[in-house]
Amino acid sequence: MRHKVRGRHLSRTSEHRLAMRRNMASSLFEHETISTTVPKAKEVRRFAEKLISLAKKGDLAARRRAIALLNDRGIFEDVDGEMVKKGTVIGKLFSEIGPKYLDRPGGYTRIIKLSKRRIGDASPLCLLQLVEAGSGKEEKTPKKKAKPAAAPKAEKAAAEEAPAQSQEPATEAEQAPEPEAAEEKKTQ
Repeated sequence: MRHKVRGRHLSRTSEHRLAMRRNMASSLFEHETISTTVPKAKEVRRFAEKLISLAKKGDLAARRRAIALLNDRGIFEDVDGEMVKKGTVIGKLFSEIGPKYLDRPGGYTRIIKLSKRRIGDASPLCLLQLVEAGSGKEEKTPKKKAKPAAAPKAEKAAAEEAPAQSQEPATEAEQAPEPEAAEEKKTQ
C-alpha cells in the first residue's frame, strides 16, 4: 500500500516524471496555456505554483533555486523562417509572470476540463492555464454590508417627520394665496 506517498506515478520512472514535469512547466510559462491529460495537469499545477511563488520573491536566491528546479530553457520565435532567441523561461517567469501575481496569495493556474478525449487511449483532456492577474477575488463586486437595525428605523422616522413638516407648510401656503386671490378679485 502507498500510505502517505505523495504525487502520482503516471506509469513512468522517477527520471521520466521529473523531466516531464519540468518540460510541461516550461511550456506552461512559455505559452501560458497547455493542453494535457487531467492527472498530468494536476501534477504540473503543484510544481508550477511553487515556481511562481519563488518568482514573486524575485531575489537572487529564489532565481537560483528556480533554475535548479526548472532547467533554464530558451524561448525561440520564428521570424522570417529563422528561429530567433527571444529570452529564457526563467527570465519570463521572474520578469513577467512573478510580478503579475504579487497581490494574489495563490491559485495562479486553472484547469479547464475539455469534453473531448485523446484518440489513442480515450483519456480525459484539459487545458492548464495561467490565471489573468486582474481576475480574482479583488475584482469581484464587494458584498453590500448590512446596515445596523437601528439606523433604518431612525431614517424612516426622520423621513416620516420630514414629509409631515413639509406638508404642513404646504397647506398653509395653499391657504394663504386663496385669501389674497379673493382680495384681488374684490378690488377689481
